[in-house]
Amino acid sequence: MAGGPDRMPPLPEGSYTPAQAGVAAELAATPRGAVFGPFVPLLRSPDLLSPLQRTGEYLRYRSALAPRLSEFAILFVARRWSQEYEWYVHAPIAEKSGVPPGHIAALAEGRRPDAMDADHATIHDFLAELFDHRAVSDTTYARALERFGERGIVDLTGLAGYYATLAMVLNVARTPLPEGARPQLAP
Repeated sequence: MAGGPDRMPPLPEGSYTPAQAGVAAELAATPRGAVFGPFVPLLRSPDLLSPLQRTGEYLRYRSALAPRLSEFAILFVARRWSQEYEWYVHAPIAEKSGVPPGHIAALAEGRRPDAMDADHATIHDFLAELFDHRAVSDTTYARALERFGERGIVDLTGLAGYYATLAMVLNVARTPLPEGARPQLAP
C-alpha cells in the first residue's frame, strides 16, 4: 500500500485505558502473544478489538479449513488489498503449512496460480468471484460445497471478511512493515 507515516503507531503501555489494558492482556493470552500488526491500530477501539480477535483466533486456528487452505485464502485477501504487513506475516506460515511456493509467488504477482490442486483452485475461484462480483455462482458454490461443506463455505467467507477488515485497518493506519522487512507484493 502506498506509504506515508504510520498514522496509528503503538501506544505506550502506561497510557492504556482500563479497556485497552484488558484487551491487551486478552491478546497476550492467545497464540498471538502480544499486541502487534493490525491489533496496534485496533487497540484504539478495544470493544471492537476484543470480539474481532476472538473471531480471528477461531478462523486462523480452529476453522473447518486445513491451515494450507486458510493460509492460501489469507494470502489471496492480502494480495487483493495490497496489504504488505499481512503478506509479510502469512507468506512464511503459508509455505510451512504446505502452500506450494509457486502458488505464493503467483498470488504475489496478482495472478491465478498454475497447476493448483482442486482444493486450492476452488478456494481461489470462490474468493475471486466473491471479491470481483460480490457473489458466488451456483457452479462455484457447488464445487466449494462438495469440497468443504457448508461449514467450510461459511468459514471461508468469514475468513475473507475478517482478513479484509484487518487489511483495511492496516491500510488506513499505514501500519509499516517491521524494521528491515522489504515489500513483497508486485505493484
